[in-house]
Amino acid sequence: MTIRHRLLGSGEHQVIVLHDWFGTTAGWGQFLDYLDPEAFSYAFLDYRGYGDRADVPGEYTVAEIAQDALALADQLGWQTFSLVGHSMGGKAAQRVLAEAPHRVRKLVGIAPVPASAFPLDGDAYDLFHGAADRPANRRAILDLATGQRAGAVWLDRMTAQSLAQSRPEAFAAYLTEWTTQDFAAKITGSPLPVKVFACEHDAALTEQVLRATWLPHYPQAEIEVLPASGHYPMYEVPVAFAAALEAFLR
Repeated sequence: MTIRHRLLGSGEHQVIVLHDWFGTTAGWGQFLDYLDPEAFSYAFLDYRGYGDRADVPGEYTVAEIAQDALALADQLGWQTFSLVGHSMGGKAAQRVLAEAPHRVRKLVGIAPVPASAFPLDGDAYDLFHGAADRPANRRAILDLATGQRAGAVWLDRMTAQSLAQSRPEAFAAYLTEWTTQDFAAKITGSPLPVKVFACEHDAALTEQVLRATWLPHYPQAEIEVLPASGHYPMYEVPVAFAAALEAFLR
């Protein structure tokens, strides 16, 4: 199976980029304009049931994302690469590391879900698990994740993009995966250089949560807080975020 993807740049340092629960390869905003295409080669992967691969059947699991990421690396001829994962993509990136630790150069998590389970309770459970079929739930999640600071135009656009670019059954299945899967034992103690980006106004994956769930697993991990940003720094602070990301990758 040939894996459809998007490429940016032709540099020596090769990077596989994994999107969030709401996003796709097209969901990275102006951030892409500020990446260095001469130093890096970025490969952006849509998950099965999303974006350019909405028609690709699958089980819609984190393990499947990792398998597809490794297959894409093979397809591109990339023996080693760095990984960048946003939110749910941060969990998927860690699954790639668990499956092929010898191939990964560096790991970056952007407001990332941990390798351990991340359970939702009470109202949060109802809000998130109702989002596959209810656009209002998706919009409310986006509003909360950005600290209720985003305007209606952006929230409406992101909600519409999510609805148009993901299959409801895939969206629902991936939620179960990123909240319940626990493979932390497979990555704990990895000597890999790891960068975790926390976002100042992220209401759920806060700096405190990320310090408790990511840093204990990686002896060489470091955390940086992105000021003036909620859960989507690629939209909220694209210039500063691109610079911070590539400073670590370099």
